[in-house]
Amino acid sequence: MYSRFTGRAAQRKSSNTRGSRVCRNQIARTIIAAAFFAWLPLGRAIAQDQTGRTLLNAAQGLVRRMVANELKSEQQDHSHWMFRLDTRNPNGEGEVDEVIETKEGDLKRPLLMNGRELTPEQRQKADERLQELAHNPEQLRKARADEDHDTARSQQLLQMLPDAFVFTYGQRRGDLVELNFSPNPNFKPSTHEAEVFHAMQGSLWVDPKQNRLEGITGHLIREVKFGGGMLGHLDQGGTFEVKQAVVAPGYWELTLLNVSMKGKALFFKTIGVQQQYTRSNFKQVPDDLGLAKAAEMLEKEVQ
Repeated sequence: MYSRFTGRAAQRKSSNTRGSRVCRNQIARTIIAAAFFAWLPLGRAIAQDQTGRTLLNAAQGLVRRMVANELKSEQQDHSHWMFRLDTRNPNGEGEVDEVIETKEGDLKRPLLMNGRELTPEQRQKADERLQELAHNPEQLRKARADEDHDTARSQQLLQMLPDAFVFTYGQRRGDLVELNFSPNPNFKPSTHEAEVFHAMQGSLWVDPKQNRLEGITGHLIREVKFGGGMLGHLDQGGTFEVKQAVVAPGYWELTLLNVSMKGKALFFKTIGVQQQYTRSNFKQVPDDLGLAKAAEMLEKEVQ
């Protein structure tokens, strides 16, 4: 499966913390009852602080549950799909492809180039390329290895999410809950990827009933340099957006990736600092689908 930018971290609970919180609530109520008029402003401040901490802990807990479930779902989901891939390059050029996933790699055939249908010569070249990959899949296997590499790295980043950021509740949109995030000052990044991740500020949209991540958007709030800039850098203000959606009952898939960064950072093999694509029209295909059959399905699909 293509990288969904998923990861997990175990949800942690502490009975001692709950007990101490109850004790503090009882003390606060005692103080307010004993000196209601003189201490009323302080009582309100204590109540507001406790309410704020409760909401903060609840937000962090929701993120931990979501991250844990995303990793579990990724590990258990071995489904394969046919879908429409719409890619936009930084220079404004675009391509629309029909894609089929297989265990050996993903086959694709172009449908539109810069908004135009393929010429007869382009169609012939695309068909020849499709057959070449189906019968000599070494390039597909390398591409699959690169995707697996990026999947592992993106999962590691998402695993950091509950600890790397402080979360607060935002808006509601139907069944979805918005969680705004900002860097946790107590978190110490251990890799270059984590440095960039920790320099982000943005928001998540989470489905709390299913504990799934619907989307994440963020922007770099400061410049990030590696090795004093010799090993790479990313400028302040860069943005990213990732969305996933239900494509069939019980199945979530990546539907949008939009990265707009300025600089150079070679963390991912299949994701650039300037990249935009959407995925749509998902149809599930057999998990044991071979390359020859997949190529045949693509040829029929685009006729």
